[in-house]
Amino acid sequence: MKKIIHTQQAPAPIGPYNQATVAGNMVFVSGQIAIDPQSNELKLGNLAEETHLVLKNLGAVLEAAGSSYEQVLKCSIFLSSMDLFAEVNEIYAAYFPSDTAPARECVAVKTLPKNVNVEISAIALVS
Repeated sequence: MKKIIHTQQAPAPIGPYNQATVAGNMVFVSGQIAIDPQSNELKLGNLAEETHLVLKNLGAVLEAAGSSYEQVLKCSIFLSSMDLFAEVNEIYAAYFPSDTAPARECVAVKTLPKNVNVEISAIALVS
């Protein structure tokens, strides 16, 4: 059975999708962007703040699903430019240390939702 995950600690979906779905012992987290869950406003002050908010939103959805950063199996990172890779990668490493880091890909795309610079999705195990 599929279970829908929703938490007020992460931004509400901006389209016809859910924050995450759980099937069996796996959670599939939709791409998170830098929307403040309390104000529902974009926070694009600088790349570091944007990236931290994206990862905090991701963590909130993981927690609501009964998972955590440590249980992430795979992340997909989407950037507005590969010029951002080094800074995003450094911040990402603080949430996913290399000895337990998940598999991942990182790609640059032409445009992201709401013209953000970073979007990250994940697949994880559920406790």
